[in-house]
Amino acid sequence: MNSSCYSVAMDLGVCQLRNFSISFLSSLLGTETSSVKLDNSSSGASVVAIDNKIEQAMDLVKSHLMYAVREEVEVLKEQIKELIERNSQLEQENNLLKNLASPEQLAQFQAQVQSGSPPASTQGALPPAPSAQLAAQNSGPTA
Repeated sequence: MNSSCYSVAMDLGVCQLRNFSISFLSSLLGTETSSVKLDNSSSGASVVAIDNKIEQAMDLVKSHLMYAVREEVEVLKEQIKELIERNSQLEQENNLLKNLASPEQLAQFQAQVQSGSPPASTQGALPPAPSAQLAAQNSGPTA
């Protein structure tokens, strides 16, 4: 292969398609390799016919490849959309948790982040959120 095929990643695939061996394409088209070699040396018309078959086979491969790429692009677009939505939800949840956390809890979290230690269980290590404390105080004793 020549080095000009490697200038762009997509060009590499096109260059590889162009450089299929005669034996592969002839087997794909149902022609024996030996007859291809004989036809190549015997007349110009058979060379043109073989070139046309090779071009048709390359066009077929290219169309299948483009179809597969388009399908993959659609799948990736959908995954990106889902990830953007999930990221948005997590940002909202993070902001809510920051607003509900006490300054002591935020300081403790920052210290854990800076030290690199894994955070303790969020339910057991942190006191209840202010809204949960108020609800517990307003309910009073029940018995």
